[in-house]
Amino acid sequence: MAILATAVLFSTGGAAIKATHLTGAQVSGLRSVIAALAFLALVPTARRVPSWREWLVGGSYAGALVFYALANKLTTAANTIFLQSTAPLYILFLGPWLLRERIERRDLVFLGAAAAGLSLFFLDVDAPQATAPDPLLGNLLALASGVCWALTLVGLRWLGSRGQNVSAVVAGNVVASVLCLPFVGSLAAVGAPDWIALLWLGVFQVAVAYVLLTRALRRIPAFEASILLLLEPLLNPIWAWILHGEVPGSWALAGGGILLGATIVHDRVVERRARPLEPEGTTTPRAPDRS
Repeated sequence: MAILATAVLFSTGGAAIKATHLTGAQVSGLRSVIAALAFLALVPTARRVPSWREWLVGGSYAGALVFYALANKLTTAANTIFLQSTAPLYILFLGPWLLRERIERRDLVFLGAAAAGLSLFFLDVDAPQATAPDPLLGNLLALASGVCWALTLVGLRWLGSRGQNVSAVVAGNVVASVLCLPFVGSLAAVGAPDWIALLWLGVFQVAVAYVLLTRALRRIPAFEASILLLLEPLLNPIWAWILHGEVPGSWALAGGGILLGATIVHDRVVERRARPLEPEGTTTPRAPDRS
């Protein structure tokens, strides 16, 4: 439930970023400052100097934040979030190597379907529109965000097994703000609507979401978390359509449909194998008492 709530909060990012009149670098820098302060206020245990491991994971998280904001300003919210969601493909290779987590055959089937769906985004690049002026460059930046996001999920899981992952979120936002604040310019040019969107992005879309995510990753594998987080790309284009009238291209919709179907089938298989059903009225036999 914490992962699903995280996905809902994450899904508002595309529409909120497009609601500002700022550049991607400006949004990323100011959002990260707000997010770091909010996260420190919400998580007292994060009020310490991050370890080298947390700075390492924070660096990949900063890349995911910055590339995501830049991509959202250049391509559609749907393309940005679906292409960032290629993370499970990279986790397939990173998880066993870095975390020693087994990948089941059903996961390979899911990844094949996910790869087919996500590949549709590059079959026919959408024409530029007001909210997506350079779709091809935006798509490439979104792919880079997906690589960084995969490294972040694996890293948070790696740190979570050591009880250290909370400060990695702060470290990532610090790195992102240091990289982007030189491009922010004068704060006098930031209007009230921009501040409202930035506060939402920093406090809820990042800080509160990551409070939930870092706690959940102490209990479930990174690969399973990445699958549950695929609720985000399903909701993200809906918010952009409602608030900005942004309509995804036909290939994006087709890819999203394939991804949704693969996710539903995968989760049903996982649930059935995790909880085998027993015939009604039967009970599990007890071992004889040999005391």
